[in-house]
Amino acid sequence: MTAPLPGRPTPAVGTVCFRGDDVLLIRRGTPPLAGDWSLPGGRIEFGERTEAAALRELKEETGVEARLIGLIDVVDAIFTSRRSGEVARHYVLFDFAAVWISGDPVAGDDAAHAEWISPERLAALPLWEETRRVIEKARAMAAAL
Repeated sequence: MTAPLPGRPTPAVGTVCFRGDDVLLIRRGTPPLAGDWSLPGGRIEFGERTEAAALRELKEETGVEARLIGLIDVVDAIFTSRRSGEVARHYVLFDFAAVWISGDPVAGDDAAHAEWISPERLAALPLWEETRRVIEKARAMAAAL
């Protein structure tokens, strides 16, 4: 995988994968956001289509295979340095909705943990508000199928 270019946004993907009403989340094992709950995802590799990257990252981080049902949104994730306040990282996230096909969640790649989360438990988890918004938008997309 190529390293991000300094001073430029990094294209990345996230996948909101549902098995029934449950959504698949990971706990990040690496910065940024190490230890935080998040959608499975990561950087798009050079020459890789966004849809392929979403499915690859989902499989690498969780062991789960899914079928994409659509693009949910494009989100900017901008992280600033604690010391200087300057922008340290900027990801442009292409978030996709998906439905589970096979596999049980097993943390892999840079995920420390992966599991299916019920709607009730999801409401109590500390999540980035954009993640929560994208999950709800994906839930509406899946319900419309």
